[in-house]
Amino acid sequence: MAVATGAVLGVAGTVGSVIWLRSGADGHIFTVEDVPDAPVALVLGAQVNADGQPSAFLAARLEIARRLYATGKVRAILVSGDHMDWGYDEPGAMSRWLVDRDVPPQRVVLDHAGFDTYDSCARAKRIFGVQRVTVVTQSFHLARAVTLCRHLGVAANGVGDETAQRYETLWRRGEIREYGAGVKAAWDVLSGRDPVHLGRRETGVDDALRG
Repeated sequence: MAVATGAVLGVAGTVGSVIWLRSGADGHIFTVEDVPDAPVALVLGAQVNADGQPSAFLAARLEIARRLYATGKVRAILVSGDHMDWGYDEPGAMSRWLVDRDVPPQRVVLDHAGFDTYDSCARAKRIFGVQRVTVVTQSFHLARAVTLCRHLGVAANGVGDETAQRYETLWRRGEIREYGAGVKAAWDVLSGRDPVHLGRRETGVDDALRG
């Protein structure tokens, strides 16, 4: 009985979180061409390869951000990822990729403590003072990212990458992972937890927008 009850609750929680995330992002997901202008693009981190280059999934996100900047849809790019281990630097790799492709370095801001989607959204608001943003990630992740940002006080729209679908196994794995990640997202919002790392207010985004 206990096992059956737990299974039912688990399924209900998963289904409920999916509905919540999709409804929260409804009307806020766009293509590069039709997304409304925003001051900042928030690119969420993903794996960096051993040679320091972004993985294919991360490079696809960065290409969307580059296009948003090149077409005037955003004026600055906040790259947020994992740099807890100083030998592994997602934001640094993301910044180098963008600068190597003609995004001015003064327009790229690094968040070294974006350890998960919730932390990246919360820190965008609380540490970098972002009020309005275009979130960039893979399409299967986008509803969660947009909904979390909006619940954390950032007026977010999103653009999702579809090109990485050619990596069928990895893409499917990401889609499946979203079910568990959605439950965690709901718990994070309900608990109102702080990001893993907070600190003083940083002016990097303000400086990038002025520059």
